[in-house]
Amino acid sequence: MPEQVIELSARSTIRVSSTRVTVESSSVTRAITGLSLIIGALALVAAGAGLFWTQGSAPATFVTVRGETIDLYARGLYAFDSAFKGAGNRGTDLVTLALALPLLLVSLVLFRRGRLRGRLLLTGTLFYFLYVYASVALSTAYNDLFLVYIALFSASLFAFILAFAATDTQELAQRMSPAMPRRGPGIFMLASGLVTLVMWLTPLVGAVIDGTPPGQLATSTVLVTDVLDLGFIVPALLLSGLLILRGQPLGYLIALSLLVLEVMLAPAIAAQTAFQVEANVEFTTGAIVGPIAGFVVLALVALWVLVTLLRNISETPRR
Repeated sequence: MPEQVIELSARSTIRVSSTRVTVESSSVTRAITGLSLIIGALALVAAGAGLFWTQGSAPATFVTVRGETIDLYARGLYAFDSAFKGAGNRGTDLVTLALALPLLLVSLVLFRRGRLRGRLLLTGTLFYFLYVYASVALSTAYNDLFLVYIALFSASLFAFILAFAATDTQELAQRMSPAMPRRGPGIFMLASGLVTLVMWLTPLVGAVIDGTPPGQLATSTVLVTDVLDLGFIVPALLLSGLLILRGQPLGYLIALSLLVLEVMLAPAIAAQTAFQVEANVEFTTGAIVGPIAGFVVLALVALWVLVTLLRNISETPRR
């Protein structure tokens, strides 16, 4: 009799635990879905207004706290940003509307269907929105959509955390093919981190040596993009590369989040440059062709790595 009681108790415990896991998983799914829909709606408003609101005044200049004279964009939402940054923001808005929002909806549908690949793709897409609107909220000159930027940053942050945490690395390991590549993706992530590190450190170290402020400051007093890239993106790239080379599932999870952002860089840089040229920002031919060509190569390799990793992840546990 005691053995039967123990057996029944154990079965009840298992059933209760299973029910709790199901309820928690369902709650997380609803939260991610709700936040993703909020992000989509707000991004449609923010990017749409930034791209299509072009009403402005005559060209204007601004004297920075360091005594430098900067040309303002003087149009639309980004009127009080520099011409370089304001035009660049409109390029990012175009990519958000044309690529990021459709990708968000597609990955959300796949996620809702219980697809692991959909969840991973959604996590990467949410990271794109987190990165973009962290930068916009923290570095764009105050405008009428400031509160929308804060809401987008907050919703993207918590949606990304939930989506990332919802992926069990043990489950991911069970779904990974034995042929899942390690060396290629690992080296690519390390190389991406080192290239980004050198790209941002070079002008900053040069500015310190020369005793002058970095040229990218313009109307800002801090380089938010440099903070995000050097303080977060570079360490994440290097960490994911090292973990992948050691065959750790966590490395692949981090990499899949970053690769979506890397793929988006090429169209973003191209669109930003096009709007900046239209705004009469002066570039040499090399300054246009060089970065765009470099980011196109980076994005194509990132896309190849992303597709390769997703193809080696099964929707059902492998035996």
